[in-house]
Amino acid sequence: MKHQKGKSFVADDQSIFWDDLTNDLKDPEFLRDYIVESIRISTIDEILGRLDEVREENRLSKADLARAIGAEPAVVRRLFASAHVNPTLGTLAEVAATLGLRISLEPFNSTERAQVTESLLSGRTSNSKALVNQLSKMRRSKRLRVA
Repeated sequence: MKHQKGKSFVADDQSIFWDDLTNDLKDPEFLRDYIVESIRISTIDEILGRLDEVREENRLSKADLARAIGAEPAVVRRLFASAHVNPTLGTLAEVAATLGLRISLEPFNSTERAQVTESLLSGRTSNSKALVNQLSKMRRSKRLRVA
């Protein structure tokens, strides 16, 4: 890493990161795990974020929601507060129904399909940086809307 008057250059760290990640993504098993985990995290974050917004809009406490689904209040608090939650689809569907919602599937757009789906199917990617950027973009998007 380069130093200038006691300061490190972040660009060098980023370059090392991208070089390492690009190399790691050449391994089909790592590629699959990376994509699947990225999609899992973004999907759960998106759904839980929207469910919590609707819960707040309806002025429903977490304890009230817990009672409605037959769970302990601590379970619902952890569901919305934990950084490493992995709820079942059944739990998400039950919470959604209690809030007057249903969970549905949405197809990837053509760019997402080209980057994500094709990489999963083939076990390789022609552009690691584009794939990582697409997964990051999907994580930041707020596609869930309630009509």
